[in-house]
Amino acid sequence: MITFVPLPFYEAIYYYALSLVILIAYLQSFQSAIDDERNVKRKIIVGKILFGFVILYIGLRPVSGFYFGDMRTYAVTFEGYADGLPAIETKDWVFNYFMKFCSGIMTVEVFFLLCAFMYIIPLYVAVRRMFPEYWFYAFVMLVVSMSFWAYGTNGIRNGIATSFFILAMTRRNLLVMAIWMLIGVSFHKSLLIPIAAYIITRYHAKSENYLKIWLIAIPLSLILGKFWENFIMGLGLVENDRLAGYFEEDSQFTEQFSQTGFRWDFLLYSFTGVYAGWYFIIKKKFQDALYIRLYNIYLIANAFWILLIQATFSNRFAYLSWFLLGIVIIYPFLVNKFFEKQHIIVGRILLSYFMLSFILNVILG
Repeated sequence: MITFVPLPFYEAIYYYALSLVILIAYLQSFQSAIDDERNVKRKIIVGKILFGFVILYIGLRPVSGFYFGDMRTYAVTFEGYADGLPAIETKDWVFNYFMKFCSGIMTVEVFFLLCAFMYIIPLYVAVRRMFPEYWFYAFVMLVVSMSFWAYGTNGIRNGIATSFFILAMTRRNLLVMAIWMLIGVSFHKSLLIPIAAYIITRYHAKSENYLKIWLIAIPLSLILGKFWENFIMGLGLVENDRLAGYFEEDSQFTEQFSQTGFRWDFLLYSFTGVYAGWYFIIKKKFQDALYIRLYNIYLIANAFWILLIQATFSNRFAYLSWFLLGIVIIYPFLVNKFFEKQHIIVGRILLSYFMLSFILNVILG
């Protein structure tokens, strides 16, 4: 366990460490082409070091509910299992039985380290499969994303579930893909939303139509926001007592999510991915089956969140699309050449995306 880092600065130090990686990558983007052999070798080395750092820094953090949200709840549940309590029978039953099993063979500290492995390794494997030479850039986009830290230290089940989903999307064998998705949804049933989006995109792949749905969701949310909240309450995607807290303005989550009403700032954040996909798929006619599917899933899941955007804790639903945002933005740059000095543009994207997370999570957080 890392005890030498003061807890009030633990998250900030993570971002300061990543800032060094971002700065180096940004400066190197001016020195060589992205496909330069020396650049590729350097990025592979740095990427592996970054991979190890992220796992250990997240996985070896001290147990704290004040600084890491639901981590304390997980720890209390784990200790109860270790004392002989039966596994909690919920719809996320696989995760609960997994925790119950772990409580008999390891300490709670080792359990959180194992969760970090399960959160980060699938992402590492997925980006290496998608971008064999340039996976470093995609991995960086994932680990500097605004929600990455929170779902590695607080919303742990949800984070692991979405990592399994990303891994599933890189599997060519449909059975293997389905198994990973099934495991993911058994860890957190909210993954049903991106899974449903995936199924829809298998039968209809035209991004223009999903983009129209995304645009229509904005006025629908503005006009009928409360209707959609009540409708989702009936779906049971999250336990009713917790879900009710997402929608009540005076709920226990209000302090964590300081603004209510229509979140134009979060909508603008989501729009970065919407615009990226529109630019490459529709304007540039970029044809890549996996990218088109990821973009369409992003649009569907994000439109679902927009309908709930006025809920107090709607960022829990926003994450069901945001976990794909970094990939949606960077993917085309890593598989095709669109611009002269494309490496410089990639460097600027990394820097801009990181700075957005840094401002929101460190300066304003």
